[in-house]
Amino acid sequence: MPVPEALRRLSEDPRFWSFLRADESATADPEPAALRISLPVTGGYGLVLDLDLVTGDQTLGLREPATSEPVQLGWVAPGRPYPAALRWHELELCARVIALEDPTLPHPGLVVALLGPFAPATAEDDETTIAAVREAAYRSLRRDVPAVEPAGPEQTPLPLFAGADWWPQPEQLSPQVLDEAAIAAYTAPAPAHLQVRGGSRFPHEGLNELVRHAAQRLSQLPDEQWYAQVRPLARQMADTGDLGPVNALLGVLTEAGCDHPTVLDALSEPLVPLEACWMVETLAGAIPGTLVRRHV
Repeated sequence: MPVPEALRRLSEDPRFWSFLRADESATADPEPAALRISLPVTGGYGLVLDLDLVTGDQTLGLREPATSEPVQLGWVAPGRPYPAALRWHELELCARVIALEDPTLPHPGLVVALLGPFAPATAEDDETTIAAVREAAYRSLRRDVPAVEPAGPEQTPLPLFAGADWWPQPEQLSPQVLDEAAIAAYTAPAPAHLQVRGGSRFPHEGLNELVRHAAQRLSQLPDEQWYAQVRPLARQMADTGDLGPVNALLGVLTEAGCDHPTVLDALSEPLVPLEACWMVETLAGAIPGTLVRRHV
């Protein structure tokens, strides 16, 4: 199930990310005023993020099979600390499965960028790796930018007026949604998080089932058609940390008839190492982060 079109449009607007991360309510009447982002994972389980685009409230929920409404994992309002509703490995696992199941998502980055604040690093996590993956997630946000038609005189001007100062080119909008300052600010760890997983109402059992189903789904991919024959090469790359054979890996997949846009995009030029790493790990059946840590 593709991500909602409303989310796709909002994700291409820097103001949307500023609104989510700046702990402030909207200053203008947004359209729509509220947005429910359903992120099916697998086996009838999924994550649901409800956004109030007027007040800034965010509610993260767990959807279980045969349920009409999600069970709340955590809630945050502007000025309040985010709830530590997810472990980092849980978020990353779900984001990978969601991206693989939704061909319109070229990368797990959109899911990581949306839900990352709900999954802070813990003492058991590698904070450097998490920061690098979150940074890559924000960098993966892209928008279509129409080509700018060159400006210039209709006929050859006199030499005095032929310089670029007389015919400045229109500014080219970057396809990257966020600038470097915003990416650095959003990647920085939050000073505090609200611990919610110890409460009696927290759906531990349901979340554990979601993680189990997601891990099972990811582990099955290397044995599927197209992917089984590239597993040895992907395994070698994951073990050595060498992304050099990525073109050979892409070639074998293409020759085998693989047309999954998420898989091919992660391995295609221009190559982004951290984006390629998650796909190589997946095709190798390796533990998420095995190859990523070598390229941080």
